[in-house]
Amino acid sequence: MEAAWPELEAAARERRRELSLPGAAVSERVAAGGGRLPAALLGLPLLQSLELSGCAALRELGPGLAAALPALHTLVLRCNALGPAGLGPGLGGQLPALRLLDLSGNGLEELPAELGGAEGCGEQQQPAAFPQLRSLNLSGNRLRELGPGLARAAPQLQALLLSGNRLRALPGRLLPPAAAFPLLSRLEAADNEVEELGADIAALPALKSLDLANNRLTELPAALADCPRLKEANFRGNQLRDKRLEKMVNGCQTKAILEYLRAGGRGKGKGENAREEARKKKREKQQKKDGGEGEQDELEAVSKLLVKVLHVSENPTPLVVKVSPGVRDVRPFIVCCVLKGVNLNPGNALKRFLTAQTKLHEDICEKRTAATIATHDLQLVKGPLTYDVQPPGELKITPLGRKEIKAKDLLRQLQLEAEEQRKQKKRQNVSGLHKYLQLLDGKDNYPCLVDAEGVVISFPPITNSEKTKIRKTTHDLFLEVTSDTSLQICKDVMDTLILKIAELNKFTLENKEEGSGSDNEPDALCGPVNVNPGQNTQQSFPLVVEQVRVVDTDGNLKVLYPSKTDLTTVSSLLTFCTEFFVGILERNELSNQCLLSFSLLQKEPWSAGVTEHFFGSFFGGLFGSLFSGFFSSFFGSLFSGFFSRFFGSFFSSFFCGFFI
Repeated sequence: MEAAWPELEAAARERRRELSLPGAAVSERVAAGGGRLPAALLGLPLLQSLELSGCAALRELGPGLAAALPALHTLVLRCNALGPAGLGPGLGGQLPALRLLDLSGNGLEELPAELGGAEGCGEQQQPAAFPQLRSLNLSGNRLRELGPGLARAAPQLQALLLSGNRLRALPGRLLPPAAAFPLLSRLEAADNEVEELGADIAALPALKSLDLANNRLTELPAALADCPRLKEANFRGNQLRDKRLEKMVNGCQTKAILEYLRAGGRGKGKGENAREEARKKKREKQQKKDGGEGEQDELEAVSKLLVKVLHVSENPTPLVVKVSPGVRDVRPFIVCCVLKGVNLNPGNALKRFLTAQTKLHEDICEKRTAATIATHDLQLVKGPLTYDVQPPGELKITPLGRKEIKAKDLLRQLQLEAEEQRKQKKRQNVSGLHKYLQLLDGKDNYPCLVDAEGVVISFPPITNSEKTKIRKTTHDLFLEVTSDTSLQICKDVMDTLILKIAELNKFTLENKEEGSGSDNEPDALCGPVNVNPGQNTQQSFPLVVEQVRVVDTDGNLKVLYPSKTDLTTVSSLLTFCTEFFVGILERNELSNQCLLSFSLLQKEPWSAGVTEHFFGSFFGGLFGSLFSGFFSSFFGSLFSGFFSRFFGSFFSSFFCGFFI
């Protein structure tokens, strides 16, 4: 007689779409059922998320899983005893909605045919088994090689995690002759037995993060430098023959490594690399030409979002985040920065800001499974900060809209609220913080960000503190992105967040809305007060991004954001300016012309036309502003507009003729 499963009966009765079965609690019942999933599970066709981890008795999924659960988008089966034979019957079919599959820690020696195993390599004409799969975790198994069938089974894969296996070569047979993995941005294969990194690694056009730490590599291929988007590469723990290259690797200097390989590192291939570099420059030039950088781009440059980056050396009181060693096993990655000049006061600006943050959590953060965003009022943040871990029974926080509570009690309270929400609204999905509770399952310690007074201001991935809550009067933000996945994901999310805030700020300035009761007070405005109501402030004052250093307990630098390589993914939508340039914009009526000229110099070759445009507009605007201010002081502000236009036109013509 099959054991009773009250969890499945409740899920069927309440028509749930999410189900998590703790392995220790169900292990005996799984063993009694022959080491496979209960048949009652196949009677939940609405199920979208299923997790069963840490069950040593689970050896196979049982037949018909794919056919019975067509809506499944998340399947987590880590740390069980599944083998390829046990996976085959359960995955023996298409899962068209599956986006995340976690099979880590199962001791797999080979993949089933459905995941591109040896038996499925010849099935080239079959439709993709997992057409929407974005993340595949195969870490902690005993895989020796991967076949090209995986690329056909999961063509939209973005993250492939292979650490802790027995792979000998990479990519090996992973890449078929045809184009494969066009979206793969993250590839991790640390702690394997990889002896060779093939040149075909450059065939991954979207690769951003590559981890091959603690393998048996002795050299790196020059083709690695041809990965167009590679930003983060980890090769530590390999015995490289080139000691200079090994020094760069140990210092995690990805940019230096790629430049070294591009210049002919490893003692060979200089001529070949030089030719390839010439071909690459030619391709980039052609791409610019195809992009149509003409008059239309010049007009678009004026509407770019203006951002200034304040470096640590320029900041008298930079904010520092110290990371404790304990976060390594819980949520190891964090990126922070300060953003000043945000205007949340008028109309629905604050509501749009919070809505945008929620949307980013759903999209780029993959419902907080990839990363979590936290935003704070900088004026309420007491630095220096410490990123630490604490036991659930000791961690105390005042969550947004709630009283101070221990973390374990908060999660219990949220769990009860989620159950009540399901019953009252008669729906499977829950809203708010309740849908993120499973992200902390099995954690002995919880991550937290603590200020200088010992107060927890952030409890990722669950909530922020009421202490640093953002309000309509908030002008300056402290931004924080954490992840248990990778540092590069944190940076990509932060890039997108800054761009989104810049867009919202621009929208607020362009659309005059009725603000709150404090709109008429000068301190409710963002940035310097505009004493001329008729003047357009759309592009007058840029947002200021201040660098924040993340260091270890000894003060050694771990992360600096934004660095020179950051914000590149959104650079086409932002214009970065210096303090000198900002000062001119604040005083000059011809700021749009200056901005256009400055943007042109960033992206156009130095030609006569560009030179004439730059010196004419820039110096004409500068000297026109200075002389108009001088004469206006004698004749009064009534003639200021006339003097500005007159001297602006005069010096524009003068400098155009002088420099050309």
